[in-house]
Amino acid sequence: MSALALDLGGTNLRAGLVGGAATEPKPLGHWQAPRSLDAFRNRIAALLSEHGTSEVGIAIPGLASGSMCLWVPNLPFLDGVDLTQLFPGVRVTLGNDAHFSLLAEAADGAARDCRNAILLAIGTGIGSAVLADGRILKGEGGAAISFGWACADPHDSGDDAHGWLERSASGHAMDRLAASLSLPDAMTLVSRARAGDERARAVLEPPMCALGAALAGGVALTGSPCVILAGGVADSLDVLGPMIRPALLRQLPPHLRSVRLAAGKFGSRSALVGAGLAARGHPIWLEDGS
Repeated sequence: MSALALDLGGTNLRAGLVGGAATEPKPLGHWQAPRSLDAFRNRIAALLSEHGTSEVGIAIPGLASGSMCLWVPNLPFLDGVDLTQLFPGVRVTLGNDAHFSLLAEAADGAARDCRNAILLAIGTGIGSAVLADGRILKGEGGAAISFGWACADPHDSGDDAHGWLERSASGHAMDRLAASLSLPDAMTLVSRARAGDERARAVLEPPMCALGAALAGGVALTGSPCVILAGGVADSLDVLGPMIRPALLRQLPPHLRSVRLAAGKFGSRSALVGAGLAARGHPIWLEDGS
């Protein structure tokens, strides 16, 4: 039987159908992210019915444990919701979107030949995941590797919904920088920097230096030889990588300075691909028996 794969972000919902030996789901469409529990339930139930499946993998931008959504800051209507109760008779495989993105990259992407890697998914916020000795770390309540909460500013006042790094270097943060130059969004800002616009480069340098400095702590903690950038920002590594790398290397001991920055193979499709693999019971996702 085919399985439905869903990537639910803070902004969009993407759906695909995967079956047989396929790695990538067949795209079914994308929509604005639901803004209520009823809208979410109705959309998913319609997709399950339309495609005749009772298996679904769902990537969410928050904490998940089993089939329970524990904390989804951009979609708070999901907090505390058990999806097996919401969709009775459906086998639900639920996971953090960055964890699923890393599953995709470890199964058939940029981390295929790695047993240790860090993944950063920079989109609406900053998602993150770690592959350690061939296993994706999930942690208590799925809370492992919440890297968007890393902080390199001891005077920051904190925030209940978004961590320091997320407020400094996420897609939303870069959108604000783009607006400061009267540009429509972060992708336009990056395009201008790629074309040699010095003002665009100047506003991108500080957040990318912050990202590199904070990332050094993750590399030092895990010893990972590879950092994968997933999501839409993967297509911008040619511009952002040279801004991130010097700050990263400055804060690392010599034996870790060979760390590699790599673009994810699946780009913005990674969480959807991982959701499909998890729904089909990929062994990397099942490695710890969860």
